[in-house]
Amino acid sequence: MIDPLNDLNELVRRGVEQAFGPRDPALEISVRRSEHADYQVDVALGLARQLKRNPREVAAGIIASLDSAHILASAAVSGPGFINLTCRSQYLAAQLGRMHDDARLGVEPARSPQTVIVDYSSPNLAKEMHVGHLRSTVIGDCLARTLEFLGHNVLRQNHIGDWGTPFGMLIEQMLDEGVTTGRGDVNALSVFYRAARVKFDADPTFAERARNRVVLLQRGDPATLELWRRLIDVTAEYIDALYRRLHIKLGREDMAGESRYNPQLPAIVSELERRGIARISDGAVCVFLPEFLGRDGKPLPLIVRKQDGAFGYATTDLAALKHRVETIGAHRIVYVVGAPQSQHFAMVFATARLAGWVSPAVRLEHVAFGSVLGEDGKVLKTRTGEAVTLATLVEEAVTRAKAIVDGGSSELTEDERASIAESVGIGSVKYADLANDRIRDYIFSWNRMLAFDGNTAPYLMYAHARIRSMLRKAQASRTDLTLAAEHIRIDAPTERALALELLEFPATLLKVGETLHPHRLCQHLFQVATSFTRFYDACPVLNADATARASRLVLCSITAGVLKRGMDLLGIQAPLKM
Repeated sequence: MIDPLNDLNELVRRGVEQAFGPRDPALEISVRRSEHADYQVDVALGLARQLKRNPREVAAGIIASLDSAHILASAAVSGPGFINLTCRSQYLAAQLGRMHDDARLGVEPARSPQTVIVDYSSPNLAKEMHVGHLRSTVIGDCLARTLEFLGHNVLRQNHIGDWGTPFGMLIEQMLDEGVTTGRGDVNALSVFYRAARVKFDADPTFAERARNRVVLLQRGDPATLELWRRLIDVTAEYIDALYRRLHIKLGREDMAGESRYNPQLPAIVSELERRGIARISDGAVCVFLPEFLGRDGKPLPLIVRKQDGAFGYATTDLAALKHRVETIGAHRIVYVVGAPQSQHFAMVFATARLAGWVSPAVRLEHVAFGSVLGEDGKVLKTRTGEAVTLATLVEEAVTRAKAIVDGGSSELTEDERASIAESVGIGSVKYADLANDRIRDYIFSWNRMLAFDGNTAPYLMYAHARIRSMLRKAQASRTDLTLAAEHIRIDAPTERALALELLEFPATLLKVGETLHPHRLCQHLFQVATSFTRFYDACPVLNADATARASRLVLCSITAGVLKRGMDLLGIQAPLKM
């Protein structure tokens, strides 16, 4: 793994032990980028408290003991006891050379790969996907791509809503209107569902029929199952087409709906009751965990079987969790679901662990996220107050991007303009979501996300396309660049700044894989693109002397590789021309 931060951490740790003897392995050595040097180390302050000595003296002692000839050009005490480190240009050049020659850009696959399940998107069948599904879909896709690239065995799971009362309502409405034949489409199903919802709330007879239809569905009635399968097929085709357009890596084989776990639900409840974890309360079977209390100070119930004998989301989630650990053998399970479900997942996780279905070694993580807001600060909706469909949002994004692309270079063909508009429009929507700290709400702004400056997808795309254009003009083959990579020079300040940003790529991916925060990758790519722009403005490339030209072309090639790979992990296509 190419990671200067790790190299410096180990270097400083050895220096500490050389100067002050063996220390606790847990001693925190914080190495970070610095404005006054390449990196700054924060270790002397904490160590000084342990030794009861002056922090600057401790820092000076560490510096005197650094065996740093091959890495550091200088080390100096800063402020109350920080250590400023400047790397040798030769060290940075050697790391960049390794990065250029590695198809993985210095990112080593995990030495102990884990089986990781990423549960994301989760639309309800027989309904159109709306803007509320955007975050789960793009965040989950990015995390699955990143964990996969890091070398883990990633299994994508689309826990779709394909069971229960909504389907009883929809089937009865279809029977009432005599539309049980033909393929239909998801728009028609959405209309049927809205009509069924109104009738279900207003007509007790219809509501009873819908509930009875659910019973028939659960019992495997052939006629009911046939209608249910038609609903599944229509909506599966719809979401598959939408996923393909959004470049989301979810397929029919990844669908793991509620229906898959329905046969297991009675056994789940029986085992919880038998082991004394669940008990009957007001006719329902509930789990009461002492760590989850209501406002009245009493334990909150996790209902696993309702009063009427039906099973809810908690039971299905427990069955899925048990299956994923015991049958699939997952080491880590990631649920990309909105923040309002935080307590639900915390209770499900705690119940599964209490039941012994999940050992402490298995990581269960709820990747919570906030809402997409309109410019009025409220949840994004249409002018009529309805949820914006995801298909409509995508179409408008591409249309707006096309208008921008059409106003640009006249050298592009119409097909190229259409392809670029598709990439820019969809990429802008996805990047605007991923670039924000997922736990926070964010405001959806067309002008901001489609801008060619600032932390946006078009800014990254343009930097990447500019480099590709330069490499085409240079007519530098991969062999030429590989040979030049052995003689990289880091002389100018903007060359150094770009080199330091590029070398953080592997560590950034590791951090995203650990913390599950995609905005860290977006921020890194933005810093790379910004550093490249400053480098490009300050350092001639094609018109430089032969030695500098070859070296700078390698820097450009690495930058393009990082931007391309980074955008790919975000699920965004990087056009070669713009």
